[in-house]
Amino acid sequence: MKTILLHTLADSVSFGRLLGQLAQPGDVICLDGDLGAGKTTLTQAIAQGLAVPASEFVTSPSFALLHEYQGRMPLYHMDFYRLSDSAEIQDLGLDEYFSLSGVSVLEWCERAGGLVPETRLKINLTLEADESRLLLCDLGAGAWPGRWQHIVKSTL
Repeated sequence: MKTILLHTLADSVSFGRLLGQLAQPGDVICLDGDLGAGKTTLTQAIAQGLAVPASEFVTSPSFALLHEYQGRMPLYHMDFYRLSDSAEIQDLGLDEYFSLSGVSVLEWCERAGGLVPETRLKINLTLEADESRLLLCDLGAGAWPGRWQHIVKSTL
């Protein structure tokens, strides 16, 4: 488990952009944390790193469950907050996006259970008392451990 403290909104945006720039086709990025912790803000920055046009405003898919955006590769932004378990996610076919040639960003991914691939990057965001964000990052079994050094150099 790796930790990063993002002191300001600008730090969060820089971190998210970097994730988007480093992302590869088929990547799954899981974002967990309380309401208001910054999951959608981080996703907006990931979209910037993926070169999603600014005219495509990235919003929370809490009610739609999935929003898709086109950048240098597709961004599949999913929010499982309103879903109860992995069976619902599978019934809706949302797990099929995890193997496509875009980047899947999942909010409230713990509800997907074993459907989430082991190669994912999982980030738990905690809003601290001073409005900074503490990120606990589980790099998974894929390419993210190899990218970590670049992330650390760029965010510290």
